[in-house]
Amino acid sequence: MDIGRGMVAIAAALAVLTAYSTASAQSQAVTKAIETVGKNPESESKVRNLLILGCGLMETGGIYGLLVAFLLLFVF
Repeated sequence: MDIGRGMVAIAAALAVLTAYSTASAQSQAVTKAIETVGKNPESESKVRNLLILGCGLMETGGIYGLLVAFLLLFVF
């Protein structure tokens, strides 16, 4: 394995780390949403809608990172 292939592997590993950061951010968002609904049950529908939208946006970042990792590993 030459140095270029090793650098591509490291870059792919860093791109996969986006999945970890996505999961961490989503867990924090869900925790805060549960706390908010626990304190104010009337806000459940608004919090749920914002939570679904936010988690969807966060998930796209993780999917893009996975896509970049696959491209790095299988194209280069």
